[in-house]
Amino acid sequence: MKSMRQTTLETLGLGSVLEIFQNGRLPANESELVDKVFGPAGNRGALLISGGNGIVGSGKAMQLGSRLVKYGVPIVTLDLPDAPDGIGKQYGGLKRSFGAKGSTDIMSNIIRFNYDGGSLPDGLSKYNPRFVLEAIPEILPLKRSHYDLMRQTFPEVEIRSVTSGFPNKELGVGILHPSFPHEINKIWEVVEDEPSDITKLLSAMGLIPVMVGDYWSFILDVLFCGITLAATRYHGATNMPFWKLDKYVRRLVGPNPLRAHDAIGPGASFLTWSCLHHLTEMYGDVFAPSPELMRRKESGENWYSSNRPVVDWEMDDDDEFQSWIMGPIFQMTSLLLHEKRAHLTHMNAIGELCAQFTHGVNAQVRRLGADAVIGRVEAYHKLHPQAAGGAWYPEVFENMGTPDWQQLYVNAEHDGKVGVITISRESLNWDVVDELNSAISWLKAEGISKIILTGDFHLSTQLVGADTTEFYDGLKDEAAGYKVAKGWSEMARRFNDEFDVSVGFINGKRCLGGMMELMMHCHYLVATDGAQLGMPEVTLPVIPGMEGCHWALRKAGSANYNKALQLLLTGKPVKAANGAGWLLDYAGSVEDALSTAWKIASGGDHGIALRKLEEGAFSIPTEVAGIPATDASKAIMDCIQASCGVPLSQALEIQAKHSAGFMVSKLCNKGVIGSAAKKMLDI
Repeated sequence: MKSMRQTTLETLGLGSVLEIFQNGRLPANESELVDKVFGPAGNRGALLISGGNGIVGSGKAMQLGSRLVKYGVPIVTLDLPDAPDGIGKQYGGLKRSFGAKGSTDIMSNIIRFNYDGGSLPDGLSKYNPRFVLEAIPEILPLKRSHYDLMRQTFPEVEIRSVTSGFPNKELGVGILHPSFPHEINKIWEVVEDEPSDITKLLSAMGLIPVMVGDYWSFILDVLFCGITLAATRYHGATNMPFWKLDKYVRRLVGPNPLRAHDAIGPGASFLTWSCLHHLTEMYGDVFAPSPELMRRKESGENWYSSNRPVVDWEMDDDDEFQSWIMGPIFQMTSLLLHEKRAHLTHMNAIGELCAQFTHGVNAQVRRLGADAVIGRVEAYHKLHPQAAGGAWYPEVFENMGTPDWQQLYVNAEHDGKVGVITISRESLNWDVVDELNSAISWLKAEGISKIILTGDFHLSTQLVGADTTEFYDGLKDEAAGYKVAKGWSEMARRFNDEFDVSVGFINGKRCLGGMMELMMHCHYLVATDGAQLGMPEVTLPVIPGMEGCHWALRKAGSANYNKALQLLLTGKPVKAANGAGWLLDYAGSVEDALSTAWKIASGGDHGIALRKLEEGAFSIPTEVAGIPATDASKAIMDCIQASCGVPLSQALEIQAKHSAGFMVSKLCNKGVIGSAAKKMLDI
């Protein structure tokens, strides 16, 4: 086997994506791993969550409890008698997700114990805890004594801490550091000598464990606490109100760090201070908490005032603002890179999926280039000289030409005959498009003519469509929208034009919008039968930009035009099992779908006829019964008629023009994308 870079699955001890297809099964079996971690059916031990009433503990009781209830694994929580009822507060969200019966079943499987912090309740032994998830306060002696207490009573128990600051070498237990919101976000930063069965079980349950190095604080906290600290330092330098400052930070980077603290609650400022305090002791004043953080770690007061004035106050110096905000972030990133805390793709994904950066910090560094990044940090040091005293490693930015840096989102592997291209980002943006082009070119240079295109079975648990922040320029500039539609479509066509056989494989919950359009361009499309497939553009509204208005119809055949038009004009998804024969070529169980995709790509006996792509002009009905005409559906129908009414060789240009023309319209600017752009860009 040969690959552009290491697959992230390999860091979990789960092999490569290519091996998944060769073996025809997923590398981690959920039921087998439940047996290994909790014991066999009929003799299951419990998952014990210490600090189960807190924000983290209660959130993880919901997230893990909803996945383990079917296996009869008891969820036992332990907390002080006067701790607020965090578990009860979770019921409303649980009911919305699982319905009345499902949520009641999950809650019925949660057993709550109170204790005094120094001795365990007598009834706990009845549940035979096999795995303890510790989520008690960030006080090191308290945590250590808690582990001693657990081991005295349950010598064989596995313990993991959700700590946001202390490393394994201080705690003496493995780390499973989750990101907020705890009942929703699937990322766990994992510190272990080797990937354990617990970590593999998280992956098998559809969560996202990410292996990281054993250092003070964790990647999420360095980035999120770092952006919070940077914002408060800018406030100290300029006295800009926090709510106004938060808007500028969001426009520049993505998150609203101060508002997020208010949303989490009064303890959030203490946790941020705690992380920064320990980081300062280890690495120096680039992490030193600001006076505003020092005050709020005690008071717990909100950052946003409940009576904030609306002031039309523009920033004096945008370049200086970028130095105050991005200078420390790039300096902190240099430390993470110097310590080799994680696979570069992992580090980048944590910034996006957890800290809510619009672009991962490594992707931002790559876009700017080493000289610009180093220059930004040096400008920051002039504004805040104390930060220059340590934790600055400019040399780490010297080797950005390597595949590890250049393929942050897309990887490619092959066995000499069949190649696999994997996408590890859930939404499509220019970075992904450029990396897909590079992966295609690499495989062609390696002499590979048969390929599978898929998610990475790790970081991308679904493929949700285009990253609509890439459309913001196109809302005002038609040329910018045209560049996106044309450039992305040209990349997608390479899967049809440049390989003898290409197979799109859809695993996970859903594949929508731009990702669906990308997959359609493969010669064959295979999916697991429960996946939701859809084209929701009409609901945004926006015109599909990657040839969705004609490619699906060119593959569907005249007998299925009505089904394809329903998909495009209503925005309602279909289950893969109901799309076989017109939207895709095969839907089945995970193992059957994997086996089928591999047979097609490797030349095995698969028995699936290739759906012909209509390359000439053809006629499409102008009306579809049962679909009310709206301005958005009319615009999409106009694009369908125009792009289907010409040969394939002309259709890309026509669809790109329609997509770009609609993007600057009032309808698009007042829709979901335009409203989101206004919220982010307008100050």
